[in-house]
Amino acid sequence: MTNNVVQLHKDLQDAPTQTIIDVIQNAEPRPVDPPEQATPEGTWIAERQAYLADAPPVVPPAFRRWDAFTHSVRWTASYYGHVTAFHALRTPVYLGRLLLRSPRGTGRLIVRWGRWVADTEARPVEAKAAASADIEAWLSLSREHSRRVRPRRIASLAVATTTGITTLISSFLVPGWTFTAAVTAAALVGLGGKKGDKPLITRYVATNVLRRLDSTEVFEALAAIGIEGKKGRRGVEFTAEVMRDGPGWRAEVDLPPGIEATAVLEKRSALAAAMRRPISTVWPEGDRTAHPGRLVLWVAQRDPAKAARKLWPLMKDGQADVYEPLPYGFDPRGNLVEITLMYSNLLVGGIPGSGKTSCALAIVLGVALDPTAELWIYELKGSGDLDAVRPVCHRYVSGDEDEDLEAGLAGMRSGIAEYQRRAKFIKSLPASEVPEGRKVTRALAEKYPEQDLGPRVIVIDEVQELFTHPEYKDEAAALATRLIKKGRAYGIILILLTQNPDAPSLPSSVSSSVGTRLCLAVMDWRANNNVLGTGAYDRGLRATDISVDEQGTGILARGREGITVRAAFIKQTEAEDIGKRALALRTAAGTLTGQAVGAQVAEQDVETVLDHLRAIWPDGVETVHSHRLVEALAAYRADLYRPWLDMDAAGASTALSAALKPFKVSTRQLTIRECCGGAKGLRYADLPAAEDGE
Repeated sequence: MTNNVVQLHKDLQDAPTQTIIDVIQNAEPRPVDPPEQATPEGTWIAERQAYLADAPPVVPPAFRRWDAFTHSVRWTASYYGHVTAFHALRTPVYLGRLLLRSPRGTGRLIVRWGRWVADTEARPVEAKAAASADIEAWLSLSREHSRRVRPRRIASLAVATTTGITTLISSFLVPGWTFTAAVTAAALVGLGGKKGDKPLITRYVATNVLRRLDSTEVFEALAAIGIEGKKGRRGVEFTAEVMRDGPGWRAEVDLPPGIEATAVLEKRSALAAAMRRPISTVWPEGDRTAHPGRLVLWVAQRDPAKAARKLWPLMKDGQADVYEPLPYGFDPRGNLVEITLMYSNLLVGGIPGSGKTSCALAIVLGVALDPTAELWIYELKGSGDLDAVRPVCHRYVSGDEDEDLEAGLAGMRSGIAEYQRRAKFIKSLPASEVPEGRKVTRALAEKYPEQDLGPRVIVIDEVQELFTHPEYKDEAAALATRLIKKGRAYGIILILLTQNPDAPSLPSSVSSSVGTRLCLAVMDWRANNNVLGTGAYDRGLRATDISVDEQGTGILARGREGITVRAAFIKQTEAEDIGKRALALRTAAGTLTGQAVGAQVAEQDVETVLDHLRAIWPDGVETVHSHRLVEALAAYRADLYRPWLDMDAAGASTALSAALKPFKVSTRQLTIRECCGGAKGLRYADLPAAEDGE
């Protein structure tokens, strides 16, 4: 039976396969697209709602904001005032040119007058009638000619006689008026004596005012850099008219299918070359709110680098609020750009000469004008660029010696101690008092003034001096990372500025944790991404395209999106005046503290040996011998643990054991085959969990 079944299976496998095709007579093609359906009820309303969602504003932007309106009126008045003054000053030159042209104009006027009196326009017609021997026509034309010429001759003789007699009498009776009238008449006659290649009015040719942007230029420029539709496919399509947008023009286009806007951003310099415009006037950007292939191209009417300086909004008066965005600078269109510090941190990077001082001044002066904000500044270059705010700083250090670097470390330690203190207080509050989450707010700071919950802003300029120091770099990176991650919710804001945004000078643990970043001119994509974050260069955020000559210009990013901004330029003398105003504000509010009132600043340090062990403990390692830990601790905090290196291995191990005893942590005999056999050591699991009070 089994053999029969096997044989039957083989026969079925060996049998030829047969395909059966069912043919339907008179079959028609079946459509694959769904059939069109009737418009659902309410679609008309939905379409109008969609229109309103993206409808253009009824009132032009220049009239929607009072500051924009006054700015437009002021500049319009200044423009026409300048033009009027320009030509009024040159009026004597224009008059001299007219007088020099008056002989030619007089001759032309006499010739035209003579032709009018003689009625020379009729001569060709009379000549034609005479040539054709049409006596009747010639006589008629001759009589008409005499009828027209005789009154003209009489009128001309009367005008000439009257003018001559009047001029002769006036020259004796009112010579001044006669001379003025003669000069005026000569000037008027001189209008008829001009030459086509020599204009009367002096014209100013503005070489930095660029031509108007049009669709043809956009099409040709995109095609020149290889952005055009493939054969048989759609190409570049405009989604709106090319329009004025501030001091320039705006064009919105959809790129060919499959091409993202970043492809144009990568070729910004080539696009500017194709348009024959300065690169500082060409600003392409993507519009992800529409789709990745939407390109918004803004072209300035004049080179922003040659434009007049726009004043910082708080230059003359007003005060700031660190809980709100602070005025910082201006985008290429001239719009004000604000920077948010609260609940964030800031990293500023750029090569030397890129304008870092301008950025720092615009930031710290804004903080100084908030009387409730406490400023701790560590300027590790020693140049005194930020001395304008020294009188209002709780702590101010300027220098590049080791003691100055140690002060910067101490400032970050104090910041950690402060956020831990605040965290414990915030944690003790009922949920009803912290409806926005357990963080410091303006309402809490005002309700509990005794807790001193105002913003504390710690600024470290030239922070690469800390991150590259052989003794301080590990602790500096650990402190900065911890403060950035945990201090922002409690009003502790860390601002780091560096002119070496490379990997050794900017630890990845620090750069990857900062919320707000500002990248000035850099040399390559690595430095660009070190400041703006991984992948920023590929997303089109490229500070490599910014010239060093464009000082203070950079890309400001928060998250994945960024904008180009130029810091408001503030002169040192202006900064000093603003600093004096900030001092007056704080004096009136009674908020001067620390060095500003001559007090010695006690820089807190609540970190323990446990915190230091966690900071230096190697990743993925469970057990470490005590003498290895002592060496690492001495490298991390030389001020505390260097004396332990003077002991032998047993003494150093005993010192570590004694330091851990108050925390009920003890060392034990450990055998580590990968290292050096048996010795006293510590297991990471024996360290108690960190309690920061968040």
